Amino acid sequence: MFSAFSERPAVKALAKSSPCRRSAGRLAAVAAVSGLALAGLTVPAAGTTVADTPQYRGGASATLTDLRTHGQAVVREDGASHRIPAGLFEMSVDNGGTLQTYCVDVHNPTQKDAKYRETPWRGTSLNGNAGAGRIRWILQHSYPRVNDLAQLARKAGAKSLTAEAAAAGTQVAIWRYSDKADVRAVDPQAEKLADYLQRSARNTPEPKASLTLEPPAVAGRAGERIGPVTVRTGAEGVSVTPPADSASGVRVVGKDGKPVEAARDGSRLFFDVPKGSPDGMAALEVQASTTVPVGRAFTSETRSQTQILAGSSESTVSAVATAHWAQKGAIPALSAEKNCAERGVDIAASNKGDAPFTFRLMGVEHTIGAGAKRTVTIPLQEDQAYDFTITGPGGFQKRFAGVLDCRTEGSAVDVGGKAQPASEPSPASAGGTSGGGDLADTGGSNATPLIAGIAVVMVVVGGGAVFFLRRKNDTAGPARAASSED
Repeated sequence: MFSAFSERPAVKALAKSSPCRRSAGRLAAVAAVSGLALAGLTVPAAGTTVADTPQYRGGASATLTDLRTHGQAVVREDGASHRIPAGLFEMSVDNGGTLQTYCVDVHNPTQKDAKYRETPWRGTSLNGNAGAGRIRWILQHSYPRVNDLAQLARKAGAKSLTAEAAAAGTQVAIWRYSDKADVRAVDPQAEKLADYLQRSARNTPEPKASLTLEPPAVAGRAGERIGPVTVRTGAEGVSVTPPADSASGVRVVGKDGKPVEAARDGSRLFFDVPKGSPDGMAALEVQASTTVPVGRAFTSETRSQTQILAGSSESTVSAVATAHWAQKGAIPALSAEKNCAERGVDIAASNKGDAPFTFRLMGVEHTIGAGAKRTVTIPLQEDQAYDFTITGPGGFQKRFAGVLDCRTEGSAVDVGGKAQPASEPSPASAGGTSGGGDLADTGGSNATPLIAGIAVVMVVVGGGAVFFLRRKNDTAGPARAASSED
C-alpha cells in the first residue's frame, strides 16, 4: 500500500535527462542529490525571440495521463440529470515525477495528453471564488492526502470507503465550491463523505508556488550586474550550476559579485554582463526536485479542464528569467501574466534605458519612459487564444502566447443550446505509471476524449510589435453522452 501524499516540500534529487514517467525505485535512486540547478545561460543573437507563456511563472509542467481512481456522480441542472465520472486524475511531470489532481471545472472537457503548467489562482477560474480556500481544505483533509480510509469513513459517518468512493466523494465536494454545482455522488458512502467535507471545509490560503523567479524579466547596461532575480521555492536547500555559455563571459552571480554555487529561498541572482558586450539577451532556468504543495492549480493551453493538486511525488519543477542589455537607448524588460480579475493579460514593462520604449498592441500605442515601469492590461474574451510578439531596439523580441480561461462555464459543451457537464476522463497515455513511492494506490478506467474548439486567427500589426490573436469557436465539439457507464 502506498502512503498518502505529503504536502511538506522535501529537497531531494534533481532529475537529469530522466523520462517523464518514473517508478518509485528510480525516484529513490536519485534521492541522494540535493536541489536546484541553474541551467545553461544563453545569449541569443540580435533578432532572436525569447519565448514566454504569460500564465507560467514557474513550477511544475506535466502531461495528463488518465482518470485513475473514480466513481460516478449525477449533476442536476435545468431540470435534467447527467451522470458523469468523478475522481482523481494523474499527471506525469516533465523530467520526473507524478501528480494527482481533481478538476475544478465540471463543464469543460479533458483533452488527451494535454500539457499542464502550475498556475497561480489569479490566472484561473478560482480567482474571485469565495470557496477556493475551502477547496484547499478539502484536499488537505481527504483522499489521497488522508489515506486511512477507515478513519476517513468514521469522520464522514460512512459505513466504509473504497478508494473509488473516497475519490468520488472528494471530487463532488470540490465541484460544489468550484462550480456551485448541484451534484451528488451515486455511491451513498461517497455522498456521505461529500456532505461531510462540504460542511466541514474552512477557508485556507492559497499555497505558494513550488518554484518561481521574481521578477521573470530584468534589464540593464552591459558592464553592470543586472537584476536581482529572487528565488522563491519550498525546497530547503538548492544548488546552482555555472552557465553553459561561458564563452560569452556572462555569469550568474550573487549580490557580492561572486559566481553562485549554492542558493535557497530568498537568494538573489544577478546577470553579470562584461563591459563592451554587444546588445543582447540571456535566459536562465532554475530547476529543483521537490513536492508541489497541495492546492496549487494547473491549467492547459489546449482548453482542458483546470485541475487542482491533491498530491505530488518528488517532482522536477523549474522557472525561467530573462535579461536584456544595451549600451544606450531604450532597454526594455517584459513579462506577462493572465489576470482573470480584469479578464485579460497583464504586460509588465520596465525600461532601464535613457530613451523611451514604445510598442503597439491591438492598435494602441504604449510608451514606457526612461527609467519607468508600467503594467498594460490587454483585454480578451473568455476562451480567446492569443499569440503576440513585441519587438524593440537591438533585435529585442518577446513572444507571449496562451488562452484566456477564467470561467468554469466559458467553453461548455453545447448540446441543444444548454451547457452539459463534460467531465469525461482522457484515455490513459501509453506507458502511464503511478510514478512515486508516496503516491496513493490507484486503479484504471475507460474514457472518451473530447475534441478542442476551432481557432479563428486575427492578425493585428502595429509599429514595433506584432500581435496574433486567435479566438476560439465557442463550441468544443460533440461530447459522448454523460450517462454512459465506465
